[in-house]
Amino acid sequence: MSARVPARPREGAPVLGSFIDAVSWDDAVGRLVQWGERRESRYVCICNVHSVVTATQDAAFRTVLDEADMATPDGAPVAWALRRAGFAGQERINGPDLMWRYLAEAERRGQVVFFYGGTEDTLAKLQASLLRAFPRLRIGGLVSPPFRPLSAEEDEAYARQINAAGTAVLFVGIGCPKQEKWMAAHRGRIQAVMVGVGAAFDYHAGTIRRAPTWMQRCGLEWFHRLLSEPRRLWKRYLVTNSIFVMRMLPWLLSRRPVARNR
Repeated sequence: MSARVPARPREGAPVLGSFIDAVSWDDAVGRLVQWGERRESRYVCICNVHSVVTATQDAAFRTVLDEADMATPDGAPVAWALRRAGFAGQERINGPDLMWRYLAEAERRGQVVFFYGGTEDTLAKLQASLLRAFPRLRIGGLVSPPFRPLSAEEDEAYARQINAAGTAVLFVGIGCPKQEKWMAAHRGRIQAVMVGVGAAFDYHAGTIRRAPTWMQRCGLEWFHRLLSEPRRLWKRYLVTNSIFVMRMLPWLLSRRPVARNR
């Protein structure tokens, strides 16, 4: 495997202080392919409103986002903020679709993928779904870690399993901010590109129904999720969305210039 190649200067802008990359779908998928081909130890954060608001309240999580190799604008308001910063036409680069687009390339190129997170039932359904769509996809493994802190021995065993499979890209679905902190802690230990994709395993397994396409295009996917799981998600969406709007208003009204690269 190759040594980690220094990243090129990143183009983007801070959103509530967290730097978010301005990237196209082709750019995002292309980076996963290139990094995965060399089995570079990197991590990618998929950032929505919950992510950037959490980063203002959790210094450790803020550092994780700041040190990511790529942080994509998942939530529609985050993509809108990048457009307002001068990146016209910036689209949402969300976890489920980034995963799906990359998997098509992985199948074509023979890159090995691995999945960490979810329940055993979800992973079984996910594997069946993926192999129907991508019959030649090389799946190195699917792991459902216990819902508790791992011992050092357990954690090391999982890392060895992922590395031994020849993994190019590891998809991590254990929820935000846990998955981002996990990826940051394992950069240098796991020789693969780690991508935190949240609920993507459930969407592609069919255990959670995704919002209709028109709602996704209108930036209302969060509202569909809220209606689907109100008891669990009401605080995340109603509270964090309100915080986001209030904290972004001064910048929106000031029209101050923002950094475009780092």
